[in-house]
Amino acid sequence: MNRSEIMSGIESEQNELGDDLKFMLDLLSEGKTSDAMEISDSLLERSRSPSERNHDIEARVRLERALIGAVKEEEIGSELRWCVDRLNAISSGSSVHGLALLNLATWHANRGELMMSLATHSEISINNGHPLDINSLSRLEVGRILSSMSDYGPAMRHLWSARLGFMELEMVPESIATSLEWLDLALDDISKDSPTMASIIDDAKPRQGPGNTTTPSNPDDIASVVDYLFPILTHDLSGSSRIDIGLIIEASEKIDRRVWRDALESRKGEIQDPNLLEEFQS
Repeated sequence: MNRSEIMSGIESEQNELGDDLKFMLDLLSEGKTSDAMEISDSLLERSRSPSERNHDIEARVRLERALIGAVKEEEIGSELRWCVDRLNAISSGSSVHGLALLNLATWHANRGELMMSLATHSEISINNGHPLDINSLSRLEVGRILSSMSDYGPAMRHLWSARLGFMELEMVPESIATSLEWLDLALDDISKDSPTMASIIDDAKPRQGPGNTTTPSNPDDIASVVDYLFPILTHDLSGSSRIDIGLIIEASEKIDRRVWRDALESRKGEIQDPNLLEEFQS
C-alpha cells in the first residue's frame, strides 16, 4: 500500500467519525439523550484510538457527555474545564471553544460562583475570534448575572450588545427576549440627558469588578426598542399574562409616546390579560 492509499484510508475513517458525531448531535437535538449517550461511549473510544485519533472530536464528545449526565456530578466541572483547555489549545476562538466556555460559565453560575462565571465569560470575545452568536449569548448571560448583582448600568450595556448581535443574525426569539429584559431595566430610570447605549458602549472601559451602578436610559433608546417589539408582540394580543405588552404600555406613559398605548387601547377587545384590561379602564 502506497502513501496516498494510506492517507485516503485515514481520511475516510476521520470522515466516518465526523459523520457519527453529527448523528449523535442530531439525536441530542431530538431529545434522544439515552441513545446519544450510548453512541458517545463508542465515539469517545474511537476518537482516542490510533486509527481515528481526533482531538477536536474527543473534546466535543466529552463536552456533550458532561452536559447529558454521562459523567459523575462531582466530575462535571473538571471535565468542562478540560474541554475548554483542550479546545483553547487546538481551536481557540472556534464555535465549539466558545460553546465549551459558555457551558463552563453556566456551570459556575448554577453553583452560585458568579465571579468565576463572569471570568469565564470574559474569555469569549469577537476579538478572540468567537462567532457573533456565541458572543451574543455570552453577553446576554453576563447581563443577567450583573442584573442579579444589582449592577444595572453594565448589565444594560451587555444586554444591548447581545440584542444587537441577535438582531444582526436575525435570531428573532433571542432578540425579543433580550429587548424585553433591557426594557424592563431601562424603565426604572430615564433621563433625556443620558447618553445613548451606542455612546456608552463606545466609551466602555474595563473595570476591576462588579459594583452597584446604575445608568439612566435615554428615551430615544427606549423608543427604538419598543418600535422594534411593537409589531411583533402585538400581532397576537391573546394570553392571560402579557407582561411584555405591559412593558410597552409603561414605556408609552414614561416617555410620553401615547401612540403605542392608543393603538393597544383600540384593540382591547382582543386582550385577555385582566391586568391590562384594568389598566385601560382606569
